[in-house]
Amino acid sequence: MKKCLSLLAFAVLLLTGCSPYTLVNNEVYNNANLAGYHTFRIVTPDDGSLPPGMQMVTYYNIAAAIREQLVERGYTEDPESPLLVNIGLTVHREISTEPALPPGYFPYSGPYYNGYYPYFMYPRGYYYNYYSNAQVITGIYKEGVLTMDMINLSEKLPLYSASVATIIENGQARFRNLSGIAQAVDVLFSKFPVPLLPQYRHSK
Repeated sequence: MKKCLSLLAFAVLLLTGCSPYTLVNNEVYNNANLAGYHTFRIVTPDDGSLPPGMQMVTYYNIAAAIREQLVERGYTEDPESPLLVNIGLTVHREISTEPALPPGYFPYSGPYYNGYYPYFMYPRGYYYNYYSNAQVITGIYKEGVLTMDMINLSEKLPLYSASVATIIENGQARFRNLSGIAQAVDVLFSKFPVPLLPQYRHSK
């Protein structure tokens, strides 16, 4: 119950724009050339389910912010694209990283981090095998972590992962505007290997 409330607080906080955002993970896997992809599709509830505590409106707003970032980098949204953008949300106690999966382990419900499951809409176990260089965020104390994975879905091949963290403050955060989500996703894409198209660089 506490975990669900914390996830809900993080989802609401993303909408408030009250806290700073920090990029805590940025990894390209399997020597992926993300510039070689021209289309994308974003995970939907039909691919899995929303993380506990995430409201549908929050999902739509996060997806819209990610969509804008990708379009401004020259990608086109296509429901048949092999490039799937997965969305995960978790809350934890401390910033740390560890291998995505231990050798020989294949979690069908997603990696298990010291008692916490990062809840991905499209289960990570469908595409993650063990990679010695693959690191994932295990979580942050009183901070929420929004993670974006990019996968070649046709090959079940992880390509990229980034995570942004924000402090979860005590008390109730009120919905005010979408600037928080926009700021968080701006940070999420701050080291993305494909740059903005020239016409969009002045506005970021």
